[in-house]
Amino acid sequence: MSRFVSLPVTLAVALRVLAQLRRDRRTVAMLLVLPTALMSLLWWVFSDVPGDSFDGVGPALLAIFPFTVMFLVTSVTTLRERSSGTLERLLAMPMGRGDFLLGYALAFALTALAQSVLAVGVSTWLLGLEVPGPLWQLTLVAVVVAVLGTALGLLVSAFASTEFQAVQFMPAVVIPQLLVCGLFVPREALPGVLGAISDVLPLSYAVDAMTALTTADAVDGAFGEALADLAVVAGFAVGALALGAATLRRRTP
Repeated sequence: MSRFVSLPVTLAVALRVLAQLRRDRRTVAMLLVLPTALMSLLWWVFSDVPGDSFDGVGPALLAIFPFTVMFLVTSVTTLRERSSGTLERLLAMPMGRGDFLLGYALAFALTALAQSVLAVGVSTWLLGLEVPGPLWQLTLVAVVVAVLGTALGLLVSAFASTEFQAVQFMPAVVIPQLLVCGLFVPREALPGVLGAISDVLPLSYAVDAMTALTTADAVDGAFGEALADLAVVAGFAVGALALGAATLRRRTP
């Protein structure tokens, strides 16, 4: 492998992935429709509950649903490339592991953008989710968190041998983060050990960023606070991609 990343090769990989997604209607439906459908179901669940319960949990789940969907789809799709021998054939060409992973990340980032615009639009305009600031800020957070799910999915696919094993990583990687990210119990109210664990998990900062944008009394300064949390999320995504490039195998044993 003569080089780690080449922009033309990375873009070619991204275009190839997008072309594959276009032919796979079920995966496209899952990526684009499922987070919005889950937000709609959440609104329905709280529709007869007094108060603003939907506004309380909706913003966090607006980040969590895309994160989870992108993690699942990316991990399974990447493993399929390796188990079918496609990855080995691609890496035999003048393409590095970094090109492959960044191409996948770019393709799914564009998908995450469409996914997030749809989910945020439906949640705020149709479902009545209260957002004090501009919608593009909320969309930016949702996109970055979805990219984090993509990066983690690419990383764990390197350690799975079958699609079933890739799915099994979800309880190990996603669910613990859901439990301590502040969705059920405020992070400051967690026991000491769990609070420390929460501080080193990226989904905690994603929820903090959403919370800053949707519950701040004053919009001024809220975006700056969200950006600080978002930088942590982006750092985790970059780290996951780098580690994934270092551990990616050409074929499944």
